[in-house]
Amino acid sequence: MRFSPSKYFLLFFLFLSLSSGLYAGLIFKKSEYASRRARLMEMMPDGAAIILGAQDIIGYNPYFQNNDFMYFAGVEIPHSILIINGKNKESVLFFTISEREARGENISIDLVRNPVDHTGIEKYYPVEQFTSYLSRMTSQVDTLYTSFKPEELMRECTNEKLRTLQRNILFNIWDGRLTREQQFIRLLREKFPHVLIKDCSSMIEELRMIKSPAEIDLMRKAGQIGVKAHIEMMKATRPGVYEYELAALFEYICKKEGVLDLAYNIIISSEENHPYLHYYKHDRLLQDGDFLVVDAGPDVGYYDVDISASYPANGRFTPRQREIYEACNEVEKACMSFYRPGITCEEVNEKVKDLLKKKGYDLSKDVFKIMIRRGGGCSHYVGMAVHDVGGGPRGALKPGMVFACDILAVFAEENLGVRVEDTVLITEDGCENFTAGMPREIEEIEALMKQPSIIQVLKEKKLY
Repeated sequence: MRFSPSKYFLLFFLFLSLSSGLYAGLIFKKSEYASRRARLMEMMPDGAAIILGAQDIIGYNPYFQNNDFMYFAGVEIPHSILIINGKNKESVLFFTISEREARGENISIDLVRNPVDHTGIEKYYPVEQFTSYLSRMTSQVDTLYTSFKPEELMRECTNEKLRTLQRNILFNIWDGRLTREQQFIRLLREKFPHVLIKDCSSMIEELRMIKSPAEIDLMRKAGQIGVKAHIEMMKATRPGVYEYELAALFEYICKKEGVLDLAYNIIISSEENHPYLHYYKHDRLLQDGDFLVVDAGPDVGYYDVDISASYPANGRFTPRQREIYEACNEVEKACMSFYRPGITCEEVNEKVKDLLKKKGYDLSKDVFKIMIRRGGGCSHYVGMAVHDVGGGPRGALKPGMVFACDILAVFAEENLGVRVEDTVLITEDGCENFTAGMPREIEEIEALMKQPSIIQVLKEKKLY
């Protein structure tokens, strides 16, 4: 078939428009959100939670709702507010937007016209009525709950954001402003002194920590898109290619699959940048002998995956690169073999050590001493944020937990680093690797890197 650029791009943009249309309404069924709200109600029978939505954006960036509001309501309208009342077991949604504004932002017109039917939330009022409603409600409840932590937007993680806000604003002697959440708490206490104000962030973390079947399906999809993009990136890697070319290719493949954004900045570490585990400048021209660590993942419907791969720029492992890579890969495979409900990450770590010793590995060698320091490869939860709420697995693993199995070793004096990372779900009887399909064995990687990718094909045709 003859290649037609105009036909290709027409189909491509049609696909994107259809894909993005999935997010014009609710991502999940109404019952999914209702179940989440009901579980939060059970945690606070004496009061009601107020979940603030994200405000308008500044600059020419796409609008994304914050994760907590999206988790309970699924509504992407700016300045929305949600009340989840544990005392009378109902929820109330507040927002104001015209149909014209909604069309311009790809917001469902059905949502604007029929918010109760569209969302399944029991009541709706314009946001201008929030204050009067809250005044009436505080005569009936003893406690108001709200999150004391900063809202979590796209490519953000709430705990990291809090530390940044503390450094930049809260503890800055030339600033000292409150966060949006702290200001809201202060106003609630001033206006309703008879009501107790409590933090519900830990309750929300507990709910978000265990993924539902619907969330799992979406994260599984994100994992496979991420793997596809990583494979194309790996195939395109050559000496003489810039890191920014590889980063652009990863993002292109993800967006070609209908992804609206990435989970985090694409990390590419090579040569002198290996010690910087989140290096994202993409400013090196790859040289023969360079070794890359690439850490990148897409966000699909507000759900992330975390994937890292490591490989030589020229597609051929040196003996030292092979030694470190094989060790990291062996540790990750061992961790995966022991993940199951009821086991702790510390117990996984001990089992991994025993297994490696039985296989004949010398755990006193530098590479193993560096790697086997993080309990069982358990790094951090993954979900609506790549470093999801709740930190990382502590205590016995439970079905529905999703976290990064992250094995890494950095040898700064050798300009060398290796990272093998996948996103793992704990199932009822074991685990599932959401990012299965990543070439992990050296023979697979070297064979794949002999294949041309988009960059090489376009260069050969003098179209690049």
